[in-house]
Amino acid sequence: MVLCLLFAGSAWADTMQGVIIVVIDGDTVLFKPDHYHPSSRAFLKVRLVDIDAPESDQPHGEAATRALKDMALKQRATLKIVATDHYGRKLGRLDVGGVAVNTELVRRGHAWSGSRDTVDPLRSLQEEARRARRGLWAEAAPMPPWVWRREQAAR
Repeated sequence: MVLCLLFAGSAWADTMQGVIIVVIDGDTVLFKPDHYHPSSRAFLKVRLVDIDAPESDQPHGEAATRALKDMALKQRATLKIVATDHYGRKLGRLDVGGVAVNTELVRRGHAWSGSRDTVDPLRSLQEEARRARRGLWAEAAPMPPWVWRREQAAR
């Protein structure tokens, strides 16, 4: 019984339809679901899972935000929520017009893969973008957002 509950919890994901109403940065949006319970919010703050885009005030941060806006802002979307983080944001995968947005941001060089696994498909797309010098990879030594955040916190 316990094993069934563990597997059921890891397989859980909530999928919903709606519209992206705001792009906050290169990996965070406000999503307005088509249907929501009256006791809940009319929109969800969603962090795109499996990727990490440059921060807004970091080199390439504005370009990453613009890329996400171009792909998703005011577009109908499907959101698959996989978890909630410690800030209360939903973590999810976004699909707009049949395009997997999380994956596409990595492919275009606007975000890092969140995986360290070299056989992960996102990691392979990141390496392709790096070799082609697409997006943030056009810079000589792009700084990963997690390093940028750590340095900013230390200042």
